[in-house]
Amino acid sequence: MKSFSRRKFIKRTALATSPLICFPQYSFCSLNTGYDYKVVDTPYGKLRGYQEDGVNIFKGVPYAGSVSGEKRFQKAGPVEPWKGIREAIQLGNPSIQPPNQTYGLNEPDPAENCLVLNIWTPANDNKKRPVMVYSHGGGFRTGSGGSVAQDGANLARMYDVVVVTTNHRLGLLGYLYLDEIAGEEFKGSGNRGVQDIGLALEWVNKNIELFGGDPNNVMIFGESGGGMKTSCLYAMPEASPYFHKASIESGPGVEIIAAETAAETTQLVLDYLNIRPDNWKKLLEIPASKLLEAQERIPKTRNPGSGGFHGIGNSGTGSFGAVKDGVILPNHPFEPSAAEISKHKPIMVGWNEDEYIFFAMYSNDKEVFSISEDVLKSRLENEFGENTDTVFKTYKSANPDKTPGEIYIAIRSILMMGLGSIRIAERKTIQGGAPAFLYNFGYKSNNKIPGTDFETGAMHALDIPFKFYNVESGMPGTKPDRFEAAKNMTQLWTGFARNGKPEIKGQVEWPVYDLKSRPTMRIDTKCEVIYDRFRNERKMWEKILK
Repeated sequence: MKSFSRRKFIKRTALATSPLICFPQYSFCSLNTGYDYKVVDTPYGKLRGYQEDGVNIFKGVPYAGSVSGEKRFQKAGPVEPWKGIREAIQLGNPSIQPPNQTYGLNEPDPAENCLVLNIWTPANDNKKRPVMVYSHGGGFRTGSGGSVAQDGANLARMYDVVVVTTNHRLGLLGYLYLDEIAGEEFKGSGNRGVQDIGLALEWVNKNIELFGGDPNNVMIFGESGGGMKTSCLYAMPEASPYFHKASIESGPGVEIIAAETAAETTQLVLDYLNIRPDNWKKLLEIPASKLLEAQERIPKTRNPGSGGFHGIGNSGTGSFGAVKDGVILPNHPFEPSAAEISKHKPIMVGWNEDEYIFFAMYSNDKEVFSISEDVLKSRLENEFGENTDTVFKTYKSANPDKTPGEIYIAIRSILMMGLGSIRIAERKTIQGGAPAFLYNFGYKSNNKIPGTDFETGAMHALDIPFKFYNVESGMPGTKPDRFEAAKNMTQLWTGFARNGKPEIKGQVEWPVYDLKSRPTMRIDTKCEVIYDRFRNERKMWEKILK
């Protein structure tokens, strides 16, 4: 069977997770759609969006200026005002990235000038609703705010909130560290992508009242790469004035890339393009397609410490992501402690029970779904060496009824996303400020992994359609109870957005995290609090990884 395609899987399943809104790319106005247009007079000019099923929608709204040409690698300037009415009825350009990595309907091609956002609101009525600003996944390298799975219409309609998603610079264009070779205006270039999101938050602060939102009640949240970006925003002085609570989902950014490592990556790029460091300005003239080629082809080395507590994926040389540069990000988000500037801001953090299933599919590691105990031990030997027996016995004891494949998935899932999430909850609790809430998403999709009889379960990214209530079909599977799980998750998330406390009427209360009882909310069709979940596994990993 051919290698499983991440894009094909998400595209095939996600297209069914929100109402279809099909607009041709040439002109919305040429369609006889029957939609009511909604015009908002902003400080920059008039915007025309549309109303659908009781929600006002504005797409492709610019929140900052150009970042191409001489502005490449610089902080974006303010929005350029326009005359007349600007259409806001179609998604804007995603950031430059490898092909076929975005999942919006009729989404335009990637482009350098990509600093736009999308808004879903119940009404443009000056009512002060909670605002939920979402950062998309895809690491720091791919994705967009236009994915159908994260369409914000249902959240806005069902819970009277305003939802915002953003596009921002990715990969080399968003995270090439030039601080040591370029001029003052390029300081912070290694963090332009997260700085873009900070500018979007500033735009929200200044303008969201026009869309029925409360600038003094803004929640930031994001999954996978969006969780890592949210971790960075939580520690970023420029973003700090513009949000009030955060949720980090299957993407714990405990640490970020060291400046020394980022500088090595920059040298690899220059070598690939045959540019001397003192002639770095040639980077401003090279076509973006050539820069993307360099991004994808320079050699990459794995940072052995990048899993578990770090939660930043491949953070070795050759990777692009947020940098501890002393400028935009003075410190790691949660190492050695939680960011002091966000001490008063509550946080939710957690991961999905079966994260690794997604990555096994993506890498075509179908063997894992049917491995024997001997193969499991062989894999553990390759990964953990002298600690193999300890890892095996700990997990076998904790999971006596699980197959070898399920045990391996449990191991990889907690290493990839769990330990970092726990560390964030711990660090936030030790800080003694606003509370932390730890969760596991446990609803199991009954979709089958192509070529197997193994179900996708609570794999990585499954939480996205649930937290946006886009579970009609596709990724979430076909079990009727999926709507109940989505209802639970959306109530928790919008409740947290509204008042800083995630809660569901008629269900168990979600306790604040503490270092003694360590409560974890397991989110499913029926939610339950589990105290000190994975206690033995956690203690083992802390000992081995220390």
